[in-house]
Amino acid sequence: MLKLPIYLDNNATTPVDPRVLQAMLPYFTDIFGNAASRNHPFGWKAEEGVDYAREQVANLIGASEKEIIFTSGATESNNLAIKGVYEMYAEKGNHIITLTTEHKAVLDTCKHLEKLGAEVTYLEVQSDGLLNLADLEAAIKPNTILVSVMFANNEIGVIQPIKEIAAIAHKHGALFHTDATQAVGKVNTDVNEYGIDLLSLTAHKMYGPKGIGALYVRRKNPRVKVTAQIDGGGHERGMRSGTLNVPGIVGFGKACELARLEMGQDAARLSIMRDRLENSLLELEESYLNGNKDHRLPHCTNISFKYVEGEGLMMGVKDIAVSSGSACTSASLEPSYVLKSLGLDDDLAHSSLRFGLSRFTTDEEIDFAINQTKEAVMKLREMSPLWEMFKEGIDLKAIAWAEH
Repeated sequence: MLKLPIYLDNNATTPVDPRVLQAMLPYFTDIFGNAASRNHPFGWKAEEGVDYAREQVANLIGASEKEIIFTSGATESNNLAIKGVYEMYAEKGNHIITLTTEHKAVLDTCKHLEKLGAEVTYLEVQSDGLLNLADLEAAIKPNTILVSVMFANNEIGVIQPIKEIAAIAHKHGALFHTDATQAVGKVNTDVNEYGIDLLSLTAHKMYGPKGIGALYVRRKNPRVKVTAQIDGGGHERGMRSGTLNVPGIVGFGKACELARLEMGQDAARLSIMRDRLENSLLELEESYLNGNKDHRLPHCTNISFKYVEGEGLMMGVKDIAVSSGSACTSASLEPSYVLKSLGLDDDLAHSSLRFGLSRFTTDEEIDFAINQTKEAVMKLREMSPLWEMFKEGIDLKAIAWAEH
């Protein structure tokens, strides 16, 4: 039985897996100690839970548990990585390289550092969302200390050539950080295989609870250090003070363990479903896939529908929770900066939908999404004078619209 509305916005957040919830529950009531209380069994039990979770998180990304610093989520991890490296390596240089398509947690952190004297280069991506490696090579200077490039994009799912990017950074003596929020638990993100020095991840994108994340900080070859951004009792090897969120950490650990064991089968199932959804929607005339088709996450797709008005489209698919290409803030309807970076015009950027599938998504839900989306697009086009003109073969670009 189909339960409406259906949820296809799993890039934004995922539901907590019932097995994760079961692992967490005892830590709210029975094992409620503070993991930093070293004088009694309540604290020891809590600490055991944290230690085990730290191993589970480390195992998912091929790290050692000593390299995992718990944070409140990927936004904090990105802040700690970028600001922490900027302060720690200030004597070496002040130049940071990132992409225009990064998450705001990276872009706004870089903007903040620019006010403090950092020099930041924001590289453009190609029309398929991938970074041109020659552009990266050309941007590096003697004072470059950090290259920060996301593993997989949150809007279009495109996976960057991480191994090659890391190698270029290292060749020039810079560190490499990746915001792997969308990728961890969905695809292989082994830190040694890819040559990653710092990696941000969070639990709520992989069926864990919200409000808990981690930063991987490499301990050898090279040994990376970051300056703490939150001061206090020196928790997390002095890099991140604050009482640990024990239930959240335990849930995060369990989510990582499940991802490590089930990621392959999830990806195989979801990519088939995603392709079915995508191919059906691309049967509509003037519909376009955003981002590279071959290098991307298995569970998401981003499609633009020409001659459709963005807000109308979101209202038309009201029984499907998806995200739109227009990040609607109350005052402005700005089209997505990620889609603009790919070279899409405002109209196409506005009329895009991002579908994110999960391990709980069913074939029935995909059928419903296909039908409702197609219906909404066709209905909106019937109401559009531009669509009528397009169908009559009028070149809309050649029209000089009257000023009024």
